[in-house]
Order: sequence, then structure tokens, then C-alpha cells
Amino acid sequence: MSLSPDLARLALQEERLRFKHFDGHTAWTLGNRIKAMADAAGTPVTVEIRVGGHTVFFMAMAGTQPANADWARRKRNTVELMHRSSYRVGLEFARDNNSLEALMGLPTRDYCAHGGAVPLHVEGTGVVGVVTVSGLPQRDDHEMAVAAIAELCGVPVAEVALG
Repeated sequence: MSLSPDLARLALQEERLRFKHFDGHTAWTLGNRIKAMADAAGTPVTVEIRVGGHTVFFMAMAGTQPANADWARRKRNTVELMHRSSYRVGLEFARDNNSLEALMGLPTRDYCAHGGAVPLHVEGTGVVGVVTVSGLPQRDDHEMAVAAIAELCGVPVAEVALG
């Protein structure tokens, strides 16, 4: 199976999904939107939003495990370092038959290239933070975060969703 279509779509997401501004109110709206999506799907998730190295939103729904918060931390660390979604990083490493550990010496205890953490881009500024979803299969974690970001950015999700 070729990873190229997904990798192209992931790059498109990071190009198109840009906020005009991102503040505490935006973080609250984004976090609550993801919670509403998880409620509607009947799937408990943990959501973390960090801006400038500070956690500005955190919510662990009933039915999640403490491990979900740890997965969120590890995925978020990867995005904060790479400024690319954790899913994209993972697929790029899979394509290249490589890993964070082998290429950069990063410990798996603190970094992972599994989907669910997405950079928060602000037009004219760049990456200001990360939103992370944990509790679903990695592609689903990623897609939930992207769908909520697309909605808040006014981008039709069909234009950026994975195929």
C-alpha cells in the first residue's frame, strides 16, 4: 500500500488549516468541539491543547485510561519538536523504514509517531501549539482533531480529509 496519497493529504492539511488567531477562547471552543464529536460518536477520548508550551485545555472523558494522557503527551512532544502532525511523522518514518529513535535518538518514553497530535498554525505566525486526541485508533484520533480544526478555520472537512 502506497503512503503517498495520505502523505500528500497530510501536507495539504497543514498548509490549509490556519487560524486567523488562537487564544484561550479558541482553545476552549476547539476542545469542547472535539468533546462534542466524541460524545456524538460514543467514543471516549482524552483531549489536550497546548499553546506556547502551556496546557490551556485538558479533558479526559469517562471511559479513558491514564495511559491516554501519557500517549497524548508523547504525541504532543513529537509535534512540538517537528511542527508536523504526529500521524504525518509516523507515516514518513514508515515510508523511509526509519524511526524517531534511530534517526534522532529520541526515547520512546517521551516521543511517539502515532496519529492524534496536530500542529496549530496561525496565519502570519506559524505553529503556536498542538491539539492532541487520544483514545481511538491513531488515524481516527488524527481525523477527529482535523475535523474540529477545519470547522473552526472555515475549511470544508471534505477538502482536507484523508481518503
